[in-house]
Order: sequence, then C-alpha cells, then structure tokens
Amino acid sequence: MKNINIIYLLPEMKGASGGAKVIYNHSSILNNLNKNISSKVIYLKKNFLYKLQLSLSKRIKFLDEKFTGWDGKKMKVSQKFKPNKNWYKDEIFSGENLNFNKKKDFVIIPEIWAHFAIDLKFAEQKINYAIFVQGFYHMNSTNNFIKLKKSYENAKLIITTSKYTISYLRTMFPKIKKKIFKVNLSVDSNKFKIRTKKNLITYMPRKLPAHSSLLIFYLKNLLPKNWKILPLNNVSENNLVKALSMSKIFLSFSNFEGLGIPPIEAALSGNKVIGYVGGGGFEYWKKPIFIKVENGEIEDFAKKIIKSIKSYKNNWIKDTRKNRLQLSNYYSKESEKESMILLSNKILKFYN
Repeated sequence: MKNINIIYLLPEMKGASGGAKVIYNHSSILNNLNKNISSKVIYLKKNFLYKLQLSLSKRIKFLDEKFTGWDGKKMKVSQKFKPNKNWYKDEIFSGENLNFNKKKDFVIIPEIWAHFAIDLKFAEQKINYAIFVQGFYHMNSTNNFIKLKKSYENAKLIITTSKYTISYLRTMFPKIKKKIFKVNLSVDSNKFKIRTKKNLITYMPRKLPAHSSLLIFYLKNLLPKNWKILPLNNVSENNLVKALSMSKIFLSFSNFEGLGIPPIEAALSGNKVIGYVGGGGFEYWKKPIFIKVENGEIEDFAKKIIKSIKSYKNNWIKDTRKNRLQLSNYYSKESEKESMILLSNKILKFYN
C-alpha cells in the first residue's frame, strides 16, 4: 500500500482559534493512526503585493462588487509560523510548499478557501482533495457561485462536524450528498474538570461583543453583590481551564457556528450554560445544563441568569453528573479517533 500524505491548508493566525485547534487535533491523530498515513499543515498568508492590492481596493471601495474571494494563486506559504504554545502545545508538522503529488497527496481545504481548488487547478492536476466545512456560515468564500459550486462538486469528500451543517450542505449542493462525511470532535474531560466552585460567571467577549457588553451593563444593577463576572479574553488554555473549573455559570454568545466547543468545555467543567445555541449547538443543548436564550433577547438573557443564581443549589453538580457523563462520552477522544480512522480508510481507497 502507498504512503499517503494528508495535508491541511490553514491561514497563518496569531490568536486562538477553535477551528484551527480541530485541524491540529485531527492532523495529530492521523500521524499516529497508520504507518501508511502521515499528515501535516501548510500555513498560508497573503504576499506583500496582494495585501497592498486588497488594502487599496478597500480604501477606494472598489472591492465590494468585484471581490471573488482571496486568490489562491497569490497566497504565500508561511515557512516559520508555529501555533502559540499557550493554547496548543503538541507538535504540529508543517509543509513548505504547494507542489502537490497526485500519487500520494490528499489536500484538505477549509471552507473559507473552498474556491482555492479552482485557483490551484487541482482537477486539472488530478490532485485529490476534500473541503472541510466546520462553519457553514463561512461557505461563501467567493461571490463567484459557479466557481464555488465547481469546487464542491469536484471534491472527493466534504468533511463536516455536525448534523446541522450536513443539512445545510445537502440543501445547498444536492449533488454532493454522498460525499459528505461527518467527523467527531472531542473535548478533553480529563482537562476540563470541576473544582471548588465560586459565585462566578464566565464568558468570552470575542463572541458577539456588542451583545455581551450590553448584557453585562444590564446586569450591573441586578447581580447579587457576592457574585462576580469574569471575561475570558485572549487567555491561555491553562487559565481558561482554571476559570471554567471555578465558575458556576457560563454565558454562551455562540453565533453562526457549525459546532460551538466552548459551551461543551464549560458544561464539562460543571457550569450551567446560559445563552445562544449558535446553530450546531442544537446537538447537545439540553436541560438542565443548557438553558436557551434567543439571539438578541438581552432582557430574557439577564432574567434567566438571575433566576439560575437564585435557584442554584450546592447539589446541582451531583444532580447533573449523569448529563455531563453523556456529554463527555459523545465528545470523547475515542469517538473522535474512531471517526478519523473511518475518514483515513475512505481517503486510502482513492489511491488503490
């Protein structure tokens, strides 16, 4: 059997990203699965002249109608980039160029760059590729719909992470139904644990900041004096784990997400999660741990927080243990690994 190299394309990003972390996890799993499979990540960035062109276009408002998405031919491989060790510590193998070998390379493109398959002429070169749709709300990578449709229909696989996203994909591109493959995501329950709880509410300001700032303002005169609110903004993974383990309530501002992971992390850390479902979250958003608020309903959001504070009992953690166990099993590392084994087997068949 041939040695197959599964290559993920990813933007060069300085800050934390849940989507990037998923790709790192999957690449790492693949490298430890099978001696016939290896995996690496190629980081891309806009070259200097392309960045200047886009900047000038925006300034003279030339881009709006004519913008067809980033041009894959004008992207540059970032040779020195490494993920921030504060939020991803495992070693990631990186690629150095976009010269793919049709006999052994399988390329996985993120949905934000789906049209790169056309830009880089994968079909003409007979390069096998998949599109990884983590967030279906980011599928409009170009306003050239014919180009986008062709990218999806020529792909060997369309990989996704939630049933919600699968539904969107089937509706948007009926011809790709048989190509869709769902991989499972995981949350490390050994890391996200329950510690001594404090009267603390946590949330992530980067998610819908206009909504969160308005809610925090609304709560100023309602929140009991012995309760505090802690924003989790640009924190290391260790500090994130620590904060969630101590808080009793986590506020979800999930928005346009294929599958929001932070609410799951908060739930496994013993939080009652109150807020927006965000689309793919419907898979796990169940009482008594998850309390739904309709997007934009700030008053209702505040009322549900205050109600949860007043009704909170010390035995709540014990009473919801079974619910957390079910959640942990569904999003376990074992489940994620099993789905990656199935994915790798599918990919290997393209090279037999």
